[in-house]
Amino acid sequence: MSTLRIRRICGAISLALATAAPLFAQASDLPTASPESVGVDSRPLVQLSQMIRKENLDVRSFLVVKDGKLIYERYSKGLTRNHNYELYSITKNVTALAAGVLVDEGKSKLDEKVAPILARVRPDLEKALADKQAIELWHVLSMSTGLFYDFKPTDDPIYYGAPDRLKLAAETTPKVAPGTAFDYTDVNPILASATLGADAGMPLQDFAEARLFKPMGMTHYAWERADERGLVSSGWGLRLRAVDMAKLGQLVLTGGRWEGRQIVSQAWVRTMTAPTSAPWYGYYWWINDIVATEPETHAMGFKGQFIVVLPERNAVVVMTSMLPIEGGLRESQNVLAIRRMVNDYVLPALDNQAHAKPTPASRKALTRELELASQHQGRAGAPADPTDTPKL
Repeated sequence: MSTLRIRRICGAISLALATAAPLFAQASDLPTASPESVGVDSRPLVQLSQMIRKENLDVRSFLVVKDGKLIYERYSKGLTRNHNYELYSITKNVTALAAGVLVDEGKSKLDEKVAPILARVRPDLEKALADKQAIELWHVLSMSTGLFYDFKPTDDPIYYGAPDRLKLAAETTPKVAPGTAFDYTDVNPILASATLGADAGMPLQDFAEARLFKPMGMTHYAWERADERGLVSSGWGLRLRAVDMAKLGQLVLTGGRWEGRQIVSQAWVRTMTAPTSAPWYGYYWWINDIVATEPETHAMGFKGQFIVVLPERNAVVVMTSMLPIEGGLRESQNVLAIRRMVNDYVLPALDNQAHAKPTPASRKALTRELELASQHQGRAGAPADPTDTPKL
């Protein structure tokens, strides 16, 4: 028997266990179940995977959680559950959850002035922060600080190798009054990281580990790309497994509760996912921009990373990928792709309860398709950076 055939058989066994045998799930991970056991028709999910292969899309993981159970777990390129991924702007969404814990504990306030806090921890930046005294934490979290930063240079230092990102952010120029306009700029998550870290009395990544990652049983996580002063950005650099991304979606879905423990308050989850500076944007969470026909909130990362929360379906959808970035912030090709996948495949699977009957044929079809998917390579639709390589 060939080595490739052995690998495929082993892959099929592991995929079958992941989709149909809760007994084998790690204790710290979501319980697994077959789609039909929770009233989901697996056929549209098989069709989704077939479409991804047919169009040769570089979709590295695609997960569906229903009623708190992981019912669909698709990986490509030989990847496994324990690989983690650079999440890009989903780092912001985790930051918003950490901010909620700090607000709940009274360590942060949405109306606190950011500049005085930063000047206390960085007296050398007091002069640069002088024209930013009106900026409050809620402006930072809602992308409405009114600050301008020139992102035109190639290999912009704010992303690549800046020795002091906070200095770059502090020296930006106010363009409009805070709170008057939505402007998606990655200056804001730098201010967020520094401010929330100061409020927490520790680096933000350490606070998130202690209050989010460990209590939720996450593993293989890393918050990378800190500058020379040790400051991580709240806008990129976080690496999580797809299954841990799903846990974050489940946390939002359940109003901040995880396995009976209130990680962040229900009040904060409502506030975080309500419109602020734009009808489709809360505190780093997007609103009804993937599904327009029912309540939905989601996290979105550059090149095609998504956590989509569907409250009316009690469901969460996760994708990591390398899909095209052309088209603009809300209409990029990867956004159009996740809209299509959720609306044309996932929602029909969730809706079609009358046909959600487990049969040997349906189980065989799903297992076979996941086996084929596991070896699919896909064609990257976006330029790859070293950080885009999945890691164990």
